[in-house]
Amino acid sequence: MIDNFAGKTAVLTGAGSGFGLECARIGARLGMNLALVDVQQDALDAATAEMQAAGAQVLARKVDVSNAAQMEQLAADVQQRFGAPHLVFNNAGVGAGGLVWENSVKDWEWVLGVNLWGVVHGVRLFTPMMLAAAKADPAWRGHIINTASMAGLLAAPNMGIYNVSKHAVVALSETLYQDLSLVTDQIGASVLCPFFVPTGINQSHRNRPGDLPAEKPTKSQLIGQAMSDKAVGSGKVTAAEVAQKVFDAAAQGQFYIYSHPKALASVQTRMEDVMMGRNPTDPFAAKPELGAQLRAALRAD
Repeated sequence: MIDNFAGKTAVLTGAGSGFGLECARIGARLGMNLALVDVQQDALDAATAEMQAAGAQVLARKVDVSNAAQMEQLAADVQQRFGAPHLVFNNAGVGAGGLVWENSVKDWEWVLGVNLWGVVHGVRLFTPMMLAAAKADPAWRGHIINTASMAGLLAAPNMGIYNVSKHAVVALSETLYQDLSLVTDQIGASVLCPFFVPTGINQSHRNRPGDLPAEKPTKSQLIGQAMSDKAVGSGKVTAAEVAQKVFDAAAQGQFYIYSHPKALASVQTRMEDVMMGRNPTDPFAAKPELGAQLRAALRAD
């Protein structure tokens, strides 16, 4: 649990938009040093200028979080500039939809690269630095937050590639929490599981690497994109509100962070399916008209 953020260092991936940008704003207000990481240069530049204007010490790096060498260089740069970070927010993420057999190898490599490997690199590189700092100073405190999704606790149809990546992040985060508790009382972990929040993730194809050319989208992928646009765009909870929950969790040592606690009813249903060995419940049971629309759209010639 971090009781005072002033003068501490935060590493934030996906810092150019959404949760990362809002967390950077909170960190700047609290007097933190900020290592801002994003793959989109213009968004990174804008965030850097804003945080510096707010008085923060900023290290800005354009990094593809799926790239091991780039992440290793980032960790070295953070260590050299600020020392071990107290708060690490492995937040960069991309969205993708479509029927699970229609995703190409390139789709899988891109989404798992950012959503899963980005978190893996953040955990493997920054945790040892934090443990060394904690060992050197009994008063040192740190916290690692990984961004998953309610898609890490559910398996909604037509977004399998995203579900797989986020389920893996939940499992990694839960294990990280347990592993840390074996070796230290000074570093905590959390997993962020937002539902639909307007962050720009539904437009993440803008950052698809040039060496991963996008194939012509299938019908199911177009339908998935439209569903995502509508759901994310209509979200009532703001990214700023979720960012505050992230800082509250780091301060209180809370592991699970939810933007929409009401969505947990669906998680409970899924867990009951698992425990009772019954087939997965229709995700559209509460809104059958949505299920009917999706089936009709997918089955139309």
